[in-house]
Amino acid sequence: MVLAAGRGERMRPLTDATPKPLLAVQGKPLMQWPMEALAQGGFTRLVVNTAWLGEQIAQRFGTAPQWGAGLGSRIAYSHEGFDFGEALETAGGICRALPLLDGDIFWCLAGDVHAPDFRFTAPLVQAFADSGRLAHLWLVPNPAHNPRGDFGIGQDGAALNLPADDPAPRFTFSTIGLYRRELFMAPYCDIPPGNPAGVKAALAPLLRRAMDNGRVSAQLHTGRWTDVGTPERLAQLNSSP
Repeated sequence: MVLAAGRGERMRPLTDATPKPLLAVQGKPLMQWPMEALAQGGFTRLVVNTAWLGEQIAQRFGTAPQWGAGLGSRIAYSHEGFDFGEALETAGGICRALPLLDGDIFWCLAGDVHAPDFRFTAPLVQAFADSGRLAHLWLVPNPAHNPRGDFGIGQDGAALNLPADDPAPRFTFSTIGLYRRELFMAPYCDIPPGNPAGVKAALAPLLRRAMDNGRVSAQLHTGRWTDVGTPERLAQLNSSP
């Protein structure tokens, strides 16, 4: 699942007429980078959620985009904006899209994060499947805009929901993760599959509940990573070689 429903308030005025995931990074839409990377790893069935100017995303990619070199994807859309008039936040959006997602395990990432060195591979999925965990997260060294980080990593690879006063190092959630459907069901989530009422819900509380039960793992990604949250960060990406 590629998350593409946000308004992109901090990117205004660039996002007044263009959804943030369609802003160009080095010649192609920001969200196209992870979609191509997923296809290169063999993950070609995608679900994209939309809200703000979501019709532009569907018009840009359609349902069967081709990336070149024989690579293509099939896309199903979860149009939160059409259905509810606004985005449902991350957990709400995932719950809404669950009926469109195949299988028990799926990738999920934000379409407004640029991580060109990340590789989506079948061995990563198999290792997660064998682990029995509910989620596996990729964390990154803390950027300047999130100096305190989000989660810790234990010696056994467990993701840690550290108390505010814990001096252990924290890292920033990259938005890239592997999930089981079970995470989006009771007792971690009380939204019915399909989220028929359009409940808005954040993802972090679900992850923290699962971490407290030892059901989430994490590892550090040290490749290039940018949360494209401001026009300045976008400009810096586009000026980089």
